[in-house]
Amino acid sequence: MMDISKTIAEMKSRPDFNENVGMVLVHNGIVRGWSRQDRSPVSSIEVHADIDRIAALREEFLQLPGIYDIVIEARSGLLRPGDDLLFIVVAGDIREHVKPVLADLLDRVKSEAVTKIELGD
Repeated sequence: MMDISKTIAEMKSRPDFNENVGMVLVHNGIVRGWSRQDRSPVSSIEVHADIDRIAALREEFLQLPGIYDIVIEARSGLLRPGDDLLFIVVAGDIREHVKPVLADLLDRVKSEAVTKIELGD
């Protein structure tokens, strides 16, 4: 499981980091204890992350202006409320470049590369 502080520290240790990065944004998706559809209780979810599709999306978004690096970790398997589900770290030059990349990449990963089945009590 990703250690966000360690991941950012590793990025910061690169010799070209300071010349290229003015913002790092992090998404930490967590399993909710209720369904988004009707707020019914969720005891667990079965998740499948398509690692190849995630890698392709990462490569696509790395080509955008101002983006220095992207780290994505998506978990698969049976997860319970409170478990970490998806990490995305986007580093880049200015917020006008970094914010939309995180938002668009998150939406694309969720819609194209992660499937989940909610299991009730």
